[in-house]
Amino acid sequence: MADGKPSFTVDEALVAMGFGKFQLYVLAYAGMGWIGEAMEMMLLSFVGPAVQSLWNLSSRQESFITSVVFAGMLIGAYSWGIVSDKHGRRKGFIITAVVTFVAGFLSSFSPSYTWLIILRCLVGLGLGGGPVLASWYLEFIPAPSRGTWMVVFSAFWTVGTIFEASLAWLVMPRLGWRWLLALSSIPSSLLLLFYRWTSESPRYLILQGRKAEALSILEKIARMNGTQLPPGDLSSELDTELEENKNLPTEKTLLLKPGEVAEAVLVSKTVLTADKEPGFSLLALLSPTLINRTLLLWVVFFGNAFAYYGVVLLTTELTSSHNRCYPTEKKLLNSNEVNYRDVFIASFAEVPGLLLSAAMVDRLGRKVSMASMLFTCCFFLLPLLSHQSPFITTALLFGGRICISAAFTVVYIYAPEIYPTAVRTTGVGVASSVGRIGGVLCPLVAVGLVHGCHQTIAVLLFEIVILVSGICVCLFPFETSGRDLTDSISASKESPSASV
Repeated sequence: MADGKPSFTVDEALVAMGFGKFQLYVLAYAGMGWIGEAMEMMLLSFVGPAVQSLWNLSSRQESFITSVVFAGMLIGAYSWGIVSDKHGRRKGFIITAVVTFVAGFLSSFSPSYTWLIILRCLVGLGLGGGPVLASWYLEFIPAPSRGTWMVVFSAFWTVGTIFEASLAWLVMPRLGWRWLLALSSIPSSLLLLFYRWTSESPRYLILQGRKAEALSILEKIARMNGTQLPPGDLSSELDTELEENKNLPTEKTLLLKPGEVAEAVLVSKTVLTADKEPGFSLLALLSPTLINRTLLLWVVFFGNAFAYYGVVLLTTELTSSHNRCYPTEKKLLNSNEVNYRDVFIASFAEVPGLLLSAAMVDRLGRKVSMASMLFTCCFFLLPLLSHQSPFITTALLFGGRICISAAFTVVYIYAPEIYPTAVRTTGVGVASSVGRIGGVLCPLVAVGLVHGCHQTIAVLLFEIVILVSGICVCLFPFETSGRDLTDSISASKESPSASV
């Protein structure tokens, strides 16, 4: 309350209006983008083996088809995060949708291996914008129900993986991989079709000083939800901080140590320059206030991506009858059908993983949910250090995928919550880029080592990476369940122990 007049923040407005029709439209739009990304990632399990036999590729060349997608995502996740923090969420995700759709559709006409590599790398560049959609959706959700509705958002990824596995099972034997690539690009085209009806994030607008536009969008939300805004004027965290600083110096101010004063100056300079130069956005993530959570998040994203896509690829590699390492086992003539069946079955592991994350994320908190799932995944993969029968292998990978998909769901909820609006999409984008490094390396392990009959080494590496990720989750500085999102770096420095 400033000068005796009542005021409210974006968080307070969202809580007062609740989750309603407007948020459902935002959920449907962002969810379609999530389905598209899941489909583009899942098809890698099918396209690689198909073109390997068509163009007589080596196992390394087959692995490279997957690796270049992750390489593109690595660049895109960082780049689109900066674009959306600087120019707005809507501009960020519309550019990524155009790149993904055009490159994805054209890749179905690839005349050679080289063209396929180039176009799939561009698809990865577009897919790197996934965190922008997630952050945009997050910024419309009321704090008390944020965890639950972010899990619902993650359900669209599950829908995408199951749909892609079903589509591959139907399309590949009859029409081939080119039709699979073309049909898988359709969800991205829908983002272009409905873009004109999307709204900019009011958090972003108010941080840019465009308070009137932010208020207009909040009023639109209230109308669509059939509710009303709180009484008073819309204010930001920066307004509140400036108002508080007008008061007499507090004991805390007078007792600042020289080192703390220097840190405060550094944070202030970082905030002021973050919107002017892209490099300063990264500098903000490494500021004394954010560096601890940033480095831990990078390790967790790397481990989750490495493990998740590893389990997906191992499903086809370990159960494939093309595995030359165990020639005494009975081989079926139609090996492709076996692969499609196993991947289709394993993709349903996303469903219980989603239900597990929904049950735990608000009740147990983000940290406990992630850590417990990662450690449990280690137990499922442990028997795979030695060769198992196809049935046991599929069952163990099914259990491992339940756990790693649940952990990945929660980390995508936790990551945007620990960063302020000023650097949120940049922070999540950079973390996602680090995760893409895990995605680039993963095919070399899952495909290369298994093809080379080094299953024990491959699975042991997965175990170590997952274990380290679980330990890093335990070291995160605070829990975010039920807390309001912060807008400025200085506000995020405040003690995060208090929950809403």
